[in-house]
Amino acid sequence: MPVGTTVLEAARGAGMDLSSPCGGDGLCGKCRVIIKKGEVLSVPTSLLTREEIRRGYVLACQTKVEGDLEVEIPPESRTEAAQFLIDVDAQRFRALNPAAEAVSFPLAPLARKLWLNLPPPNLDDSLSDQSRVYREIQRRHPASVMQMGLKVVQKLPRLLRSANWSVTATLGSRGGTLEIVQLEPGNTEGRNYGIAIDVGTSTVVTHLLNLVTTERVDAEAVYNSQRKWGAEVTRRMIYADSGGLDELQKAVVEDINSMIAALVERNNLSLNDITAVVCSGNTTMAHLLLGISPGSIRKSPYVSATSSPPPVRAVETGIKVNPRGLLYVVPGIGGWVGGDITAGILAVGLHRSERVRMLIDIGTNGEIAIGNKEWMIACSASAGPAFEGSGVRHGMKAMRGAIERVTISADGSVQYRTVGSARPRGICGSGLIDLVAELYTAGFIDRSGRLLPGTSERIRESDGLLEFVVVPGTRSEHGKDICVSQTDLTNVLSAKAAIYSGAQALASSVGLDFKSIDSVLIAGGFGSYIDREKAITLGLIPDLPLDRIRFVGNTSILGSQMALLSVEAWQELNKIAQSVTYYDLISHTQYYDEFLAAKFIPHTELSRFESVAARLTEPQAQRFSAERVGHEALAATRKERA
Repeated sequence: MPVGTTVLEAARGAGMDLSSPCGGDGLCGKCRVIIKKGEVLSVPTSLLTREEIRRGYVLACQTKVEGDLEVEIPPESRTEAAQFLIDVDAQRFRALNPAAEAVSFPLAPLARKLWLNLPPPNLDDSLSDQSRVYREIQRRHPASVMQMGLKVVQKLPRLLRSANWSVTATLGSRGGTLEIVQLEPGNTEGRNYGIAIDVGTSTVVTHLLNLVTTERVDAEAVYNSQRKWGAEVTRRMIYADSGGLDELQKAVVEDINSMIAALVERNNLSLNDITAVVCSGNTTMAHLLLGISPGSIRKSPYVSATSSPPPVRAVETGIKVNPRGLLYVVPGIGGWVGGDITAGILAVGLHRSERVRMLIDIGTNGEIAIGNKEWMIACSASAGPAFEGSGVRHGMKAMRGAIERVTISADGSVQYRTVGSARPRGICGSGLIDLVAELYTAGFIDRSGRLLPGTSERIRESDGLLEFVVVPGTRSEHGKDICVSQTDLTNVLSAKAAIYSGAQALASSVGLDFKSIDSVLIAGGFGSYIDREKAITLGLIPDLPLDRIRFVGNTSILGSQMALLSVEAWQELNKIAQSVTYYDLISHTQYYDEFLAAKFIPHTELSRFESVAARLTEPQAQRFSAERVGHEALAATRKERA
């Protein structure tokens, strides 16, 4: 690498992936490394403590190589992009046991196999080979339009005669057309498999389905390798626009191929047995998968290149299955709301509901839909990556060693549970929700998330910033204290405010309040692991009776599976995408005010959270009243100035 290259670029050039959720902009502090020997030119940063700087720590993205170097990469800075998530770590992502009760559809896979025992031609029956195949298929499976690709026709004469007119046709649905995707000798009807994929911003999940028996055979999940260019979709958009589109496309395809290869090998299959792939993801992820520039999505008027991509050969994108296999991408709704929410609506039956329900997909690109069988409306509320482990110094994915449950006792002691019951390494999304709610309930932070010195011996100052020690270094895996800082708390409150205010704005846009909604369905990778009561205390989700708040798991992957197994479900997905109204929160005149109001715990208007108010102790209630007076005075001052 030439002089002037950043350490981050040098590491990538050497095939080593460093964590870099901000895409190399020096904002997240996750790419910290230790310079053991050599000269570097490093930009000053507030993301490193004085002690870390003294020990040789630098941010790899903000440090340029000046000569030969010896660099140590600490464990917390290493990514695990190429590693499959296994055991308990992966269960929440793989969604093998979906929480949603799927809507029922007749079995009619997007790619099905049909064994044809054809009568050989004679003088009385002299149809061409192609017409002979068509006739037999029409007799068994009527179709208004049928087609056969040139490559299939080229192989047809030899194949039919060498197979003694006994062949199996793979039939693919392409809109209103039935395509003979391939012909194989003999009867191979029993070997027909499909792949359903949820292409998430943070995690890619792949399910292997038997298209004959409908069995969910196996599953895999990996962290999306695109995250090295940014944890948020906007950073990936910028990178794509600057010439990185091909890299981003290849990265996610390699993730998918690695999982498919593992699934095929583990289940004694062949790639030729995989005849169809259905993918769902947000609008940007769908564009990047197909190698389409997503740049226009982030610029007014926020229009995508396509919201309903046509079925294509999977091989055209680089996905390695049957060379003739088809790839279907679930249609999006509009703007930032993509196929993942379309699949979610199908999975939970929102479009068939008699009553008004709300679906909230909590993730980096939070999406919300509300409605029933008469009408539906959806929006996107970008929560950022805080709940996915970024934007928080000791935040991490829900991997082994991640703190996922937190309680604080009356005496101020902290109890926690980690994924896999391992020694703690950091704290994941569900743990952050618990922690902030518990800090507030214990009186260690105020409603704005401000740490209150003197309320706990765990609160201390570090480099001019207050922090709360969750786990001392003597009990952590890496020997360092696991803390949540004032900046971390601000980021978590901003993330929760985006979700809540988005849901509030969407409901008010159709003249509803939360109490008039029959139920709230929480989807997402870690949805089933959230404590509902603590999520309400934090102000992340509406204050409704707990029996009206349901966790429905990864509805994106579930909806993709349903489409893979049924042409009717696929058609219904397309109808859903066309019938949902896209609502841009920017057009909501009071959205910004709603967002600011939601950045408090649980909200500036405690009347919206009656159950939280009922649990307040007398000192908390008094403090709340004092804080409210202060907030109202500040708001009045701002109004007068305006």
